[in-house]
Amino acid sequence: MSQIVQIVICICAGLGAGLGTGFAGMSAAAVIGPMLIVFLNVDPYTAVGIALASDVLASGVSTLIYARHKNIDLKHSWVLLVTVVVTTIGGCFAGHFLNQANSGLMGGISIFAMFFLGMRFLFFPPKGTGEKLLNLSKTQRILRSVLCGMAIGFVCGFVGAGGGIMMLLLLTSVLGFETKTAVGTSVFIMTFTALTGAVGHFAIDGSLATNWVFTVTCVVSTLVFAQAAAFVANKIKTKWLNLVVGVLLTVLSIAIIVVEYFI
Repeated sequence: MSQIVQIVICICAGLGAGLGTGFAGMSAAAVIGPMLIVFLNVDPYTAVGIALASDVLASGVSTLIYARHKNIDLKHSWVLLVTVVVTTIGGCFAGHFLNQANSGLMGGISIFAMFFLGMRFLFFPPKGTGEKLLNLSKTQRILRSVLCGMAIGFVCGFVGAGGGIMMLLLLTSVLGFETKTAVGTSVFIMTFTALTGAVGHFAIDGSLATNWVFTVTCVVSTLVFAQAAAFVANKIKTKWLNLVVGVLLTVLSIAIIVVEYFI
């Protein structure tokens, strides 16, 4: 496969990841990981590291756009932020050990996670309105944030995927955030989570440096498309956000599954 084709695939991966990040606060690994694994035969653990590196700038820029529209609530989510970042480190080590034992299993987890996330947005879209947030005591909110943050951080460090989506589910379903505020808060937290995960993967594996072309291409393309998506997301209705993200994830995941297992 020529390098031009490889770069095009990375740009397509960045397109899907950027739209997912900007529209729904989704981790770039939900798209970039499976595409690099299947189409470019990148080692699963390395693919997750590249995806997390792509998340850092994309989530950071999206955060600025959501903050400009006052769609970030750090006051009620700082405990979640701290918990997720800390447990992401543990997930990085667990993912490394699993990849050494069975890289195929780790790659399969990333691919099917992407499919189920797409189904979730199509058939069970988040419907947070902020009402539950008012009914939670400070103790209840902190306890829920710590418990859920531990699970989110581990999964994010483990396979990269799920951090943003799981946070979105937590913020809308458990804490009752309105969807746009939940997405903005999610991408804010993902900026720090992705940075922690990327540094962890690089320190443990060190292979990001040997795949610098893939890394740079994915980082830049994800950043560009995430910025555009975040701008649009703050202008359109929530139901259209759910539909776009659901269709995007479902179509990409089905294509990847067909190529990986049937062709």
